[in-house]
Amino acid sequence: MSNIVLVGTQWGDEGKGRITDLLSNKAEMVVRFQGGDNAGHTVILDKNEFKLHLVPSGILNPNAVCVIGNGVVVNPMTLINELRDLESKGVRTDNLRISSNCHLIMPYHIALDSVTENSLGSLKIGTTRKGIGPAYADKAGRSGIRICDLMDPEVFKQKLSSILKIKNAILEKVYSSDAFEVEDIFNNYMQYAEILKKYVVDTAFLVNKAIDEGKNILFEGAQGTLLDIDHGTYPYVTSSSTTAGGVFSGSGIGPKRINNVIGITKSYCTRVGEGVFPTELSDKNGDYIRKKGNEYGTTTGRARRCGWFDCVTIRYAKIINNLDSLAITKLDVLTGLEKIKICTGYDIGGKIYDNVTPNCITLQKSKPVYIEVDGWDEDISDIKDFNGLPHNARKYIEILEELLSIPASMISVGPDRHQIIIRDNDLKSFLKHTD
Repeated sequence: MSNIVLVGTQWGDEGKGRITDLLSNKAEMVVRFQGGDNAGHTVILDKNEFKLHLVPSGILNPNAVCVIGNGVVVNPMTLINELRDLESKGVRTDNLRISSNCHLIMPYHIALDSVTENSLGSLKIGTTRKGIGPAYADKAGRSGIRICDLMDPEVFKQKLSSILKIKNAILEKVYSSDAFEVEDIFNNYMQYAEILKKYVVDTAFLVNKAIDEGKNILFEGAQGTLLDIDHGTYPYVTSSSTTAGGVFSGSGIGPKRINNVIGITKSYCTRVGEGVFPTELSDKNGDYIRKKGNEYGTTTGRARRCGWFDCVTIRYAKIINNLDSLAITKLDVLTGLEKIKICTGYDIGGKIYDNVTPNCITLQKSKPVYIEVDGWDEDISDIKDFNGLPHNARKYIEILEELLSIPASMISVGPDRHQIIIRDNDLKSFLKHTD
């Protein structure tokens, strides 16, 4: 039995989808525990590309139960469209389960997200305008509407009518924006309820029962550690707990039920949206990485900002998540670079720091301290064994392990499921698991 948590160590987009897909192929349950359709995982299987926003990446494994946990906020229209797209490509979706305690993203959340972001001007956060923040704000303010409410038309309409008076007043009087009609939303959401009701269960009992039965379970995070509402580069963060700690509240399990926490990091660093980014590259190297790595957001299509590997932020993620190992993705993207830099610390006011809390005030004062290593030209896309990597590629990984004091249990050398080097025996055993 193994209960594995996958979390991003940077600002999201670390390649979690392809690692989740690989491990979920042998998992018996895959659980998404936070975020909404602002997240995006691109998974490539048999040269087919799947872009997943709400459905766990394990949906491509017909033998795995896929759970959208209570910590997720759900836009039902987005979810239904995603399910239809999967089904059109021959993917089964009857193994999906949705927590009845998930909060709903409503049309007014999306509208408020957009007008609020517009009003901030130069102080804008860079949200995806999917309504995520306003939905979580209502959840914290105890005025949210949950999926269990959606399943009861009378309760849903009563709550909708009450909250919409307030939301319409804000939209009209503060932002001079259009109001919403109760009946329009009600009728649309009743259609969604009819489609989704077959998936809705109490997932906390479901997940804990699977653990009690000794099943292999994968907990799939979205975004990354530096976007965590508590531990990220606030205010340029998301609105949920993206770290390993979010697993417990977001899926309804206790903290002693996890065996292994794996942090996902690219072999370089990327960021989408606003906020400080110490190792960001605005030169030909940044352009090279962006183009070769296809660094464009799955959800937004926005070009990702690219930079050198940042050991300071990964050390922080290691502490916050209690990481057991790293999965390093996209090592193949660095192929062809003559020299590669690694940020080993920050220079803040003339003093070098190996570890800092990455808040925006600190990062604004930070200048990256680099070491430079030799690159490699050899094609590594079909290498299955660590010792088969070119000397300089192998040395690059070994330097990262030494600087971070954490092993790299997985190294991806290409986008497909098979293009990965597994170095951890427990993971090898997990991947050999059969029912």
